[in-house]
Amino acid sequence: MTTLRRRLPGTAVYVVALLLTAWWLKGQPAAERARFMRHNSSNVHHMDVGKWWTLFTSGLVVDGVPALVGIAAVAGVLGCAEWRWGTLRACGVFVFGHLTATLLTEGTLWLMHVAHLPGVPTRARDVGISYGLVTTGACLLTLADGRLRRYGLPLLAAALTAALLYDQELADAGHLASLALGSLVARTGWLRTPPGPAHTKPVAPDPVGADASPSRHHPVRGDATGADPHSTDHEGVSPAPTP
Repeated sequence: MTTLRRRLPGTAVYVVALLLTAWWLKGQPAAERARFMRHNSSNVHHMDVGKWWTLFTSGLVVDGVPALVGIAAVAGVLGCAEWRWGTLRACGVFVFGHLTATLLTEGTLWLMHVAHLPGVPTRARDVGISYGLVTTGACLLTLADGRLRRYGLPLLAAALTAALLYDQELADAGHLASLALGSLVARTGWLRTPPGPAHTKPVAPDPVGADASPSRHHPVRGDATGADPHSTDHEGVSPAPTP
């Protein structure tokens, strides 16, 4: 457990924040829960009045699925990404997916609202962890090897497309945008370089600068310096005269 906390500090902090928020919301009456969701939604109304901080606080609430299921998904996907890429990269991908997909979806509604198109929801509830989760998961699948990459990403895209066709909600379009964002980030060099200091390839020593003295490394027969004094091989050496 200590090793997990040291290797996955970003995942640990985010999971604890989600658990605390879910625990607090569970103990509140329905009216208070609705008020909390309303005040932390990243919708067109909050963009109009300058409450940009809701772009971040909206990611502290698990919506659409049971809280423990969503938190477990965050722990698995974000934890795997942080283990592979490091805290800065994994959390950067998650936050990038959450913010960008939210701005794409709510920004589209805001432009429609500015153009005075009828029927634009300005106070819609837009909270959840799914945009960052889908972006990080798509990134992992794009960088995976073998069958996981070959089948995982198309299956995820098919499931998200089916959900969009069935529900026809803006959040489902945001999930497809998150999938595209994750695949795009995976194709950059930011995640393909392993974290930590670069490992340089050892350079072979220069034979020109090496000490090539035969007396130290390569004794040669017949060399008075490199010859073995106990050797009986005197080839090339004149025998001593006999008296």
